[in-house]
Amino acid sequence: MVLIDCHTHTQYSMDSEADIHSCAEHALEAGLAAYGISDHCEVNCWYPAEHYEKQGVDMSLSDYYNYAADFEASLSAVTRLKEEYAGRLNILCGTELGQAHHDTGLADRIVSDERLDYVLGSVHQIRNEKDFYFINYRQYTPEQLHGLLKRYFTEIYELCCWGKIDILSHLDYCRRYMKCGYQIDFDISVFDEIIAEAFRELIKRGKGIEINTSGLRQGFGDTFPGLKYAKLFRELGGEVLSVGSDSHTPEDIGANVRDGVNIAKAAGFEYIAYFRRHEPVFLSIS
Repeated sequence: MVLIDCHTHTQYSMDSEADIHSCAEHALEAGLAAYGISDHCEVNCWYPAEHYEKQGVDMSLSDYYNYAADFEASLSAVTRLKEEYAGRLNILCGTELGQAHHDTGLADRIVSDERLDYVLGSVHQIRNEKDFYFINYRQYTPEQLHGLLKRYFTEIYELCCWGKIDILSHLDYCRRYMKCGYQIDFDISVFDEIIAEAFRELIKRGKGIEINTSGLRQGFGDTFPGLKYAKLFRELGGEVLSVGSDSHTPEDIGANVRDGVNIAKAAGFEYIAYFRRHEPVFLSIS
């Protein structure tokens, strides 16, 4: 079975200390047909903290700023790594771009960097809220949770309408900490209509979604998204489906990507895909 991992993090992500060379060696050992490095880049925290303080931004909503420096450090390091491993490992230069729709002018500039092979699009936090990782969900009534997640999927749709991502990351990221930290398993099927509309925006642009396998090793018990939404994407005409471990350590590179490929197959896909220079490359599952 052909295996890829297009969602990984290294020492150039604020929540990872994974040495980039160790990561490449683990990718080699895993026999990956494509290894994509996609360090974090949050558009709403691109500048140093002083920039936002002067604008009167609520600084309590984020605890890390100046992703511009991380972005440059990551792309420079990955570009060098590509040369070092040429002919031995198919390394792709990516970024996980958070909240691009919050400042599309800035996001346009970021994604125009010619070193990028692909852009993962994520929504880690919605407007006027902290990252879903930091939210205390016990403070919410069921009705308030519904409102919070409705806002989340509306912003997912907004991101897809902007359209300059290559792969939509972890569609239901919002559920990860809700379930793992607070044992709240919210049924997101009430948002299926707007999810389908977001998928249609991706499909008409020739872009895709990922099966993020991190939930299988982090106690969630499923991928992000699971089989249901992979099937929905396929039924709507989606052809581009990627797989990523969302690793933050070298040891997790390639973790459960075989399970992700099996879900892709069960959803009706004959190929998985990665992007080079923003163009999809398809690999047969069989």
